[in-house]
Order: sequence, then C-alpha cells, then structure tokens
Amino acid sequence: MHIKQITISNFRSFRQQPEVHPFSSAANAVVGRNGSGKSNLFDAVQFVLLSPKFYTLRTEERQALLHEGSGSAAVNAFVEIVFDNSDNRFSLENSDEVVLRRTVGHKKDEFFLQRKRAHKSEIMSLLEGAGFSKSNPYFIVQQGKVNALCTMSDGERLTLLKEVAGTTVYDEKKSASLSKMEENRSSIDKIDEILSYIETRLTELRGEKEELTRYQKLDRERRAMAYTLHDKELRRARETLDEIEHARSDEIEALSQLHEEARVTHDSIRAEEATMKAKTNALRRNKVLMAGLETDKTAAMTHRTKLQLECKELEEGVNMGVEIMAANKRKIQKLDQEI
Repeated sequence: MHIKQITISNFRSFRQQPEVHPFSSAANAVVGRNGSGKSNLFDAVQFVLLSPKFYTLRTEERQALLHEGSGSAAVNAFVEIVFDNSDNRFSLENSDEVVLRRTVGHKKDEFFLQRKRAHKSEIMSLLEGAGFSKSNPYFIVQQGKVNALCTMSDGERLTLLKEVAGTTVYDEKKSASLSKMEENRSSIDKIDEILSYIETRLTELRGEKEELTRYQKLDRERRAMAYTLHDKELRRARETLDEIEHARSDEIEALSQLHEEARVTHDSIRAEEATMKAKTNALRRNKVLMAGLETDKTAAMTHRTKLQLECKELEEGVNMGVEIMAANKRKIQKLDQEI
C-alpha cells in the first residue's frame, strides 16, 4: 500500500494545485527552497490521515488552513489522496485504489470515501484497520524525531517501540477492560442487591396478589349487585316516569280544554261587552232623545195651555159676540116690529 496521487485545493500555500503524481512505491523525496510548501504538503497528508494535530479543529485553526493569497478569500479547502490498495491493506472489497478526501470550511469538515460522502467515524475505523491509528502517531516521522530517538533512554525507546508496534493500544484496551470489569463487578453487586430486593418484593406482591384477587372477586360481586340494584331502580324510575308522563299528558289535555273554554268564555264576554256597549250607547242616545222629547213636551204643553187659554178667550169672545148678535137680533126684530 502506498500513495499514488495527491490533489490539494486552497490548503494553506496551495491555491489551485494540480494532481501530484506519480509516487513511487518504495521511496519519494520532496525538495524545494524554503517557503515552497514542503511542510504544507506533509501537513496535507496528515490532515487527510486524521493525525492528532488535525483530528479536532477549532475555528481559528480552520481559518489558518484556508489559503490567504491574493484574490477572493477561500471559503473551503480540500485534500484528496489516492492510495494503491493492491495488497488490500484497506479493508474494502474489490478496491485496488482507495480515494480519501477531507474538506474543511469555517464551521465543519466533510469526509469522502471513494468520492462518496462518509462519516468521520467510518474514515477513522478504516484508517485504524490499515495501521493509521491516532494512538500510534509514528506512521509519519517528523523532523527531529530521529535525533530525539538517538538521545532517548532505554526505557523511553521501549515505550516508543511499543507505541510504534501498536502494543500500547492493547495496554489501553486492557486497562479499559479491567476498569470495565471492575464496573461490571460493582454492577453485579448492585444487581444482586436489586434481585434480593425484587425477591423480597415478589414475596410481598404474591401476598398482595392474593388479597387483590379476593378484592377483585368481591368487587365484581359488589358491582354485579350494584348493577342489579341500579337496573331495578332504573326500571322503577322508568315506570314512575311513564306514569308521570301519562298524568302530564292528561293534565295537558285538560289544560287545553280549559284554555279552549276560557277562550270561548273570553269571546262570549267580549261579545256581551260589545252588546252592552252598543246598548249603553243606545240608552245614552235614548236618554238624550227623551230629554229632547221632554223639552219638546214641556214646550208643547206650554203652547197647548196657551192655546187652550186663547181658545177659551176666543170662546168667551165668541159667546159674547153671539150674545151681542142675539141681543142685536132681538133689537133688530124689535125694531122690525116697531117698524
């Protein structure tokens, strides 16, 4: 397994770097003047391989990885590495090449495996399976590590060899396992206590279950009796309600008859009142007429009396005239005789 190709874009001093290839499967050397980007190339490889230096990035560290040259500011950068996997070092089936890409932005990272989006944990598991473990950072030997190795003590070299061989991973796993076993023992003790409590509680619950069974039986009998009593009371109430309804119907019918009789009586009263009012008006008119007639009668009686007096006077005058005429006739006869 070896690197076949590296593609870098907007990563540190690399603006738009074309693919860097081919790489030898044995040894490769990167040469250049100071500031030409040699260290940035190695940082790019460590960036993709999730070395401890680039495993977790803060906001200012992300910003420092973006290219800051002339032109518009870069908002993201990526590094892509193509590995030769002809020896199946990476546990991917039917994959002679493995393509890993990591993209960094201001807020988040994105990972791609075989140019398909993947989770960080998936990439980390793949790299650990191939020997790129974050607990063994010596898959890349940086400048000064060789000199430090030469000046190390035997104990430090042994520790370093364990780290390089990857045995420290198992020591850590062993410690973690022992700690987990201790936690499990504590958990087992707690579980035993809980089981003892549960057994005691089950014994109590069995007694409560028997009491509950008796209570449920008595409660069913009570509810049956209550239902029977309620049913009887309901039937009695329905019968009483039917009787009340019949009585109400009879009362309504009688009340309707009373209303009809009252209406007829009211109409009769109104008719009698109208008749009485008409008779009263006629009586008033008759009284007025009688008053007029009485006045006329009085006037007629007065006129009659007057006429009677005048007739009497006329009769007396006539009688007197007759007597005068008779006297005159007698005088005439006497005169005639005398003549």
